[in-house]
Amino acid sequence: MQRVSFGATGLEVSRLCAGTGTNGWAGRSDQTALGVDGLARLLRRAYEAGVTFWDAADEYGSHRHLARALEGLPREEVVVATKTGARTRADAARAIARFRRELGTDVLDIVLLHCMTGKGWPSSREGAMEALARAKERGEVRAVGISSHGLGALHAAADCDWVDVVLVRLNHAGVNMDGPVDDVLAAVRRLGEAGKAIYAMKVLGCGALGSDAGKAFEFICGVEELHAFTVGMTSEHELDENVRLADELDQRLRRTA
Repeated sequence: MQRVSFGATGLEVSRLCAGTGTNGWAGRSDQTALGVDGLARLLRRAYEAGVTFWDAADEYGSHRHLARALEGLPREEVVVATKTGARTRADAARAIARFRRELGTDVLDIVLLHCMTGKGWPSSREGAMEALARAKERGEVRAVGISSHGLGALHAAADCDWVDVVLVRLNHAGVNMDGPVDDVLAAVRRLGEAGKAIYAMKVLGCGALGSDAGKAFEFICGVEELHAFTVGMTSEHELDENVRLADELDQRLRRTA
């Protein structure tokens, strides 16, 4: 599995990211429904296949599953992204401390403000941003940013120096996205020009595009500003097939570059 430099974060990630948030909210997801041991086994299999970028969130309830999967692995070889709904400085500070305990790690690789929808999030989340910036200065967090659910949020991220990482909804069919495909691609280009690390979610349109994952992956891998993309998987068969597709596309793109 190809690994790439993740923007200016200093992190290196696999192009394919293992997501843990399919239908995720209110402390559960399709992945956490596998149980702590079940999801941990799947994530460790992902690691063995070279998928060293894992995506979590407080709202998915997946921290303890990732902590179990990380046991015995070289911590520096896995990049973990997580997300918080914190709004205030105090809430974010508590979340950072709790996330470190739940994930069993001294340093959080990536912490995103979860589900930003409008352009005003840098004002409404100013307190949380300050707490995350301070944690970054102390070495408790390596990179910060947002997961986006709105075009306004994407454009605000491009203009915000605080943002290191952006998680964007993107697929070739415009399913469950922040706007029309061309509009989202234009925002992604702005993010790339601003030097942000960018990875994509909803690549398979919440399963609606799963019947032709190859087409979905080919589109995503063709967006040159994207560093990686996350896919939620619930079985070894899905994992193996997605790794195969991602590897084939990476090899093809390298040959034609």
